Amino acid sequence: MKRNASAVWEGGPQDGKGQISTESGALSAVGYGFATRFDSEAGTNPEELIAAAHASCFAMALSGRLAEEGITAASIAVTATVSLDKVETAWTVTAVHLDVTVKAPGADAAAFVKASEAAKAGCPISRLLGAAAKITMDAALA
Repeated sequence: MKRNASAVWEGGPQDGKGQISTESGALSAVGYGFATRFDSEAGTNPEELIAAAHASCFAMALSGRLAEEGITAASIAVTATVSLDKVETAWTVTAVHLDVTVKAPGADAAAFVKASEAAKAGCPISRLLGAAAKITMDAALA
């Protein structure tokens, strides 16, 4: 299975502008640039897209792991926070933190923890990012 996205960049690193689009059309010519990455200009940036990918991947993986434990969640809410830090002279994604809240009335707490840890370790985006960044998580049953 392969997925693709495309990006176009025009101009220099700080004054240039780019647009990103995805094969599915979910993103179509969405703007990005220095100001969307390091300031508060409207648009997206690579780290936000990584956070979105990780949050959505983890939510799906957790749903599957919960099902293996006999738990069907009414809802799974995930916020992924990506840390971009300067390491020596290069900007680097150094960490991702997952904040997870699951509504699953009557769920066994130990089974929930087991499923959460398995999803954190096993979701494809966790596996990709875990090679280079520290992944932490706070998970709670609501």
